[in-house]
Amino acid sequence: MPALGKIALTSAVLLTAACSAPPPAPAAPAPPAAAAAGWSPAPVVPLPSQPPPSLVVDAPLPDQLAMGLVVLRYRAENLRIVPVYGPAALDVSPRIGHIHVTVDDAAWHWADGSGEPLIIQSLPAGPHKVWIGLADPTHQILDQKTVNVVVPVHSGHH
Repeated sequence: MPALGKIALTSAVLLTAACSAPPPAPAAPAPPAAAAAGWSPAPVVPLPSQPPPSLVVDAPLPDQLAMGLVVLRYRAENLRIVPVYGPAALDVSPRIGHIHVTVDDAAWHWADGSGEPLIIQSLPAGPHKVWIGLADPTHQILDQKTVNVVVPVHSGHH
């Protein structure tokens, strides 16, 4: 067979083999960026099990504290902060709840379901204690943190 014929035959065999080969298997989908970053599941479906909830509270913001405002950022892990209360809400999944706040061991507290930072103003200069309790919809405390702050002497009214 002439050399040109061998080249043509080899090219035809290679082309036929390439066209009849099954396509490569698709690569496994990459995990979503959220899963790779350690985020918890999206709160759109009931969860079969949930780790215990916990409360994380940041130190007061120093610039605001210098002006006499106690601003505390917080977040709940494994629980969504929402203004929903009562025993029927215990069956909601993912878990929901709210916080309770007491300042300086007062005999009373307030409940908050906003999830927004706590802003406490008009405390006199000096040391203060802010207790934050993470509560379920029936007001049972699931986790708690105490933050000690010192409000400096400041001028002006905010």
